[in-house]
Amino acid sequence: MSIIIEELTHIYSENLPYHQVALDSVSFEVADGEFLGIIGHTGSGKSTLVQHLNGLLKPKSGRILINGTDIAKGDVPLRQIRRNVGLVFQYPEYQLFEESVYKDVAFGPTNLGISSEEVEKNVHGAIELVGLDFQEVKDRSPFELSGGQKRRAAIAGVLAMKPEILILDEPTAGLDPKTHKDILIMLDRIHRQTGKITILVSHNMSDIANYCDRIVVLENGKLLMQGNAAEVFKNKERLSASGLDIPPVTELMSRLFAGGLEVKTEMFSVDAGAAEIAAALKKRMI
Repeated sequence: MSIIIEELTHIYSENLPYHQVALDSVSFEVADGEFLGIIGHTGSGKSTLVQHLNGLLKPKSGRILINGTDIAKGDVPLRQIRRNVGLVFQYPEYQLFEESVYKDVAFGPTNLGISSEEVEKNVHGAIELVGLDFQEVKDRSPFELSGGQKRRAAIAGVLAMKPEILILDEPTAGLDPKTHKDILIMLDRIHRQTGKITILVSHNMSDIANYCDRIVVLENGKLLMQGNAAEVFKNKERLSASGLDIPPVTELMSRLFAGGLEVKTEMFSVDAGAAEIAAALKKRMI
């Protein structure tokens, strides 16, 4: 499975006074099994981009090749696209509506025309995959769950459709710090366990740096840069001009290095940064 995006352009309210070029000739590729991060300031085109990948939006021009099939042509059935590409929106728990968690998670695969036996298997597997106990939650109302559990149940509803590609648009928005971390750990585990392409859209630079193999940066609908965390976050000035920060730990390490402490600056997690500082201080005392 792979994604190739070529010269993708999208215009809102085309030929009207308030028309907006949301995507402007964006091109990049996503390799099989890759965990891709997409970052950019508000209005950069992140959400518009990912909504093209499962057919919610159609481009003005350009191609979107998913495993060799151009889904932008318009002759690919939406059911096939939605089954291959699962999209989790911000605050997905707002879309929970059924009387039980089981029925809610089963809604998507049932509407894809999957057999009842396969639906049951998919629902059971998806609920367990997101870290919920199937027997404990299957008959409960989703509205009785905690905030974190609701978020997991909503994600399970997408996973139950067995997508080949999982896209998450700000999946930790509005969560407390512990639940935020727990959801990211869960998503990382799911990615490693399934080996499927995972695309994470986030404003949190630390999350993107710590979990993603590669990062795509958008600015005003255009591709600004792409690369791994070290390659992207070394461009502090350019990112700052685009309204983006580097991860706080990376900023701290850069300042310590500038102040004379011999530390590596390409640090993206608190634990790694703390270990590096401790090692540098120990070396200085010897």
